[in-house]
Amino acid sequence: MKSLLRPALSVFVLLSAITGLAYPLAVTGLAGAVFPEQAAGSLIFKDGKPVGSRLIGQPFSDPGHFWGRPSATAPQPYNAAASSGSNQGPLNPALEDAVKGRIAALRAADPGNGAPIPADLVTASGSGLDPHISPAAALWQLGRVARNRGLPEAQVRALVDANTEGRQWGFLGETRVNVLALNLALDALKR
Repeated sequence: MKSLLRPALSVFVLLSAITGLAYPLAVTGLAGAVFPEQAAGSLIFKDGKPVGSRLIGQPFSDPGHFWGRPSATAPQPYNAAASSGSNQGPLNPALEDAVKGRIAALRAADPGNGAPIPADLVTASGSGLDPHISPAAALWQLGRVARNRGLPEAQVRALVDANTEGRQWGFLGETRVNVLALNLALDALKR
């Protein structure tokens, strides 16, 4: 028995050092060298200070800002420690009630806008942290944001266009707008 304990313990210590220390350090170092921005969290800076990440949404409720997708995280929206979807299926009455409530809130915030509301403004993403909205969702909010900012719609539309990201590698995913980046560009207009 004792003759087996020493080799087993040695293998345990060796594999723990490799898989628990050497491998994570090597992967972290490689990621930092090859993809430095992404490895650092894809942070967005304003005046030299980090204000958010390109990867995690933030709540905006001011009518002069663009609003992102609803977040399904708790206890507060866009809580990265509680990333998850709502797990409400299409036949769940709670989902229907939530969507109806979100539609009512959007209509109340912009009563003159009779256009159909894009689905991504009333449904949460799978992670509950989505930092993007569709260009259609940004354009749906354009009139409200322009009015509340006292800006011409053409100027706000130009910001939406400038902050619209194409498909990854030209064919993956959909075109999208990062809400934080768009709102920071909008705030920069007032300077």
